[in-house]
Amino acid sequence: MPFLDLDGHPLHYQDHGTGFPVLLGHSYLWDSHMWAPQIEALSRTHRVIAPDLWGHGQSGALPEATCTPEDLAGQMSRLLDALGIRECAVVGLSVGGMWGAALALNEPDRVRSLVLMDTYLGAEPEATRVRYFQMLDTVEVLGKFPPPLLDAVVPLFFRRGADPDGPLPMAFRRALEGFSAERLRNSVVPLGHVIFGRPDALERLAQLDPERVLLMCGDSDIPRPPEETARMAEVIGCEQVIVPGAGHISNLENAAFVTEVLAQWLMKCLERRT
Repeated sequence: MPFLDLDGHPLHYQDHGTGFPVLLGHSYLWDSHMWAPQIEALSRTHRVIAPDLWGHGQSGALPEATCTPEDLAGQMSRLLDALGIRECAVVGLSVGGMWGAALALNEPDRVRSLVLMDTYLGAEPEATRVRYFQMLDTVEVLGKFPPPLLDAVVPLFFRRGADPDGPLPMAFRRALEGFSAERLRNSVVPLGHVIFGRPDALERLAQLDPERVLLMCGDSDIPRPPEETARMAEVIGCEQVIVPGAGHISNLENAAFVTEVLAQWLMKCLERRT
């Protein structure tokens, strides 16, 4: 499996298919395998690159100098440099959208189209920021997600009313239980502080080309509700799509719908590019 050394830390990524490149950014607490349905479909016509966040999947520890989503964007830019990719599309969900937007703003000639899913570029609202920081403090002290915290965290990623014993929630719960204390303390917790302590970049989104941006959000997303997506769409002036029957990890809860929308969007962007 391919790795890239960044400042002495191994960044793992998947690289499938050929064609115009698509860079996928996954959610916090997940990894690049979250994109399995989209990788399978899109790699038939595109080169699909899906890195693991630091401390997630097979990537190494979070580099000490990583303090903002902008820093994550810079690291992904270096990944593209190493792969010789001058132009690409970016599809980012949650924190993947945060660094994806930063990458598009910093390198508009490189990011030819941008899809932001279940994400928000404004500052984290105070109430949820305090709540998430308290959760992170608990994880750091204990070196694990205790059962009561799992009961609170897991449902945040799925649509309201989803069966907590269903395959997706149970697999996610087991993944959280599988994090080592070292990974949690050295990477996952500090990365959570980067995400939830992010600066407000909402107004900066007005610099994006609305013809090259698509916003998507699960209709039952709890941490990033559709109202936030609508707010960003208004700033950018771009198209938005609500994913029916889906929460925060909309690309898995309604994989067929999301994959079809992405395939059509990427085709349209390629036609416009040529």
